[in-house]
Amino acid sequence: MAGEIPSESQVLDWMTSLSNWGRWGEHDQKGCLNLVGPHKAKQAATLVQDGESISCARPILTEMAADTTHQVMRYMVDSGEGRETDSPERKLIRRGAAEFIGMVFHGQTITHIDALSHYSWQGKLYNGQPASQVTSREGAQTHSIEAAANGIVSRGVLLDITRVRGVDWLPPDQPVLPKDLEAAEELEGVRVEEGDILLVRTGNYRKRLESGPVANTEPMVACQVACTPWFKERGVAMLGTDTSNDVRPSHYATITAPLHTVCLVTLGLWLIDNANLEDLSQACSQRNRYEFMLSLGPLKLRNVTGSPVNPIAIF
Repeated sequence: MAGEIPSESQVLDWMTSLSNWGRWGEHDQKGCLNLVGPHKAKQAATLVQDGESISCARPILTEMAADTTHQVMRYMVDSGEGRETDSPERKLIRRGAAEFIGMVFHGQTITHIDALSHYSWQGKLYNGQPASQVTSREGAQTHSIEAAANGIVSRGVLLDITRVRGVDWLPPDQPVLPKDLEAAEELEGVRVEEGDILLVRTGNYRKRLESGPVANTEPMVACQVACTPWFKERGVAMLGTDTSNDVRPSHYATITAPLHTVCLVTLGLWLIDNANLEDLSQACSQRNRYEFMLSLGPLKLRNVTGSPVNPIAIF
């Protein structure tokens, strides 16, 4: 395993050698989502055979847990309490229930999309835009989640690395490598193509469900940054996994989140963090089919670095 982990100098070289800056124009804000066009939506539609839809999101909970970075806030603006004893006049005007929800979706518990404004490297966002365009007052004035406001529909492919390794979940010190991705393709009889949304299952969420959460300072499995040249070669449009999408610890002294940095800044490759791939893996196994339509509708938020999301796979 040690010999398969790229050196820090190699990763630093990839920051430039793998760059997609300028590939789709100097003002581009979509990055690899440019690979998802009407042709991919039409291709995905041909994969819908029985019409079953499956959520790939985790529930958003207000309870604190060991891996919670920021607690989700909820308070009721109005409720159904006391409706039976309200006066006749009040019953006429008090009919609905409503709540306030507040959250920091970045972290390792909420399923969310990382927009290209989420990470920078040496003061630059994807395509060379200054990181200073993400301000404390105005938010992400470039590379906001709004670039995906019309939704993302493409062919989804699940590569279940636990099947390759023959385990329930991958241990923290055995990250996903390119050879695992290719072994999963061979095992499942599928191939990742340009414009696909790639979902990689490590079993991390199953481990959380069965063994409980661990602190977000503890070691964590994910795709190793060694996979990023493979992502570019295959033309992956979006990467989603059941992890927070960076190995912890990172293996490197000066790059704390190498996968986020190379994907979001260098490649312009959007990320789905903390997906729930348990039901999806069962559905794929039952059908012996690991390709499907995948649809994502991020919230239409102004000047925001991402969005909570509920990815829907349709068979």
